[in-house]
Amino acid sequence: MSSTCSQAILISGAAGGLGQALVAELARAGHRVFAGWHRTPLPPLAPGVEAVALDVTRDDSCAAAVEQVLARCGRIDAVIHAAGITCDSLLARAQAEDWDAVFAVNVEGAQRLAWATLPILAGQGGGGHWIAIGSHAGQTGSAGQAAYAASKAALNGLTLSWAREFAAHNVRINTVLPGVMPTPMTESLDPEVMCSYAQANLLGRINDAAEVARFVAFLLTTANISGQVFALDSRVHRWA
Repeated sequence: MSSTCSQAILISGAAGGLGQALVAELARAGHRVFAGWHRTPLPPLAPGVEAVALDVTRDDSCAAAVEQVLARCGRIDAVIHAAGITCDSLLARAQAEDWDAVFAVNVEGAQRLAWATLPILAGQGGGGHWIAIGSHAGQTGSAGQAAYAASKAALNGLTLSWAREFAAHNVRINTVLPGVMPTPMTESLDPEVMCSYAQANLLGRINDAAEVARFVAFLLTTANISGQVFALDSRVHRWA
């Protein structure tokens, strides 16, 4: 689909801090947005936005969400996997069920959503976009966040592999690392921890969800970008 046309976009985790920013920005851009939510109720929806029940840990829920989009629009042009959780703990205190929960959403959830959507994007003609929300921790590790960091590293591996698999169908698959932002996921962090995250950035500040959403909206207008991992804050990543 042309970058100037309205797109039908399915977002998982739309009730989260970044998810809400994505919904608002993409609706503002004139797209038809299907805001997937699970446990957290969505705020009032803007025109062009429709709530979709979406539990990425269940195949039937992913399939039902896809059917809802297809029933309304007849196609899916873009998928954004923004659903994600963290159960932070040092290894000595980690619980197996916490590890399983993180992987169920961050990795297996991405896989289930991909199973439900990538064949559609590949088969409908014109391709589309599939964007995963990753994390800096997936590339560098983070003390006390082994499960989260490992899940986001696995997500990078998934999206890079899918980009190779679906390139022939013009499906562009990328990962965005938004950086630390003031969202519900980080609101319980100690102010000193948030300060340390800001100091790790060359610009001395953490990121903003609205800016990340604007970048994602731009990425959806592109035709020649795939298989990339975009770091959106000012922390310097190693080349290899």
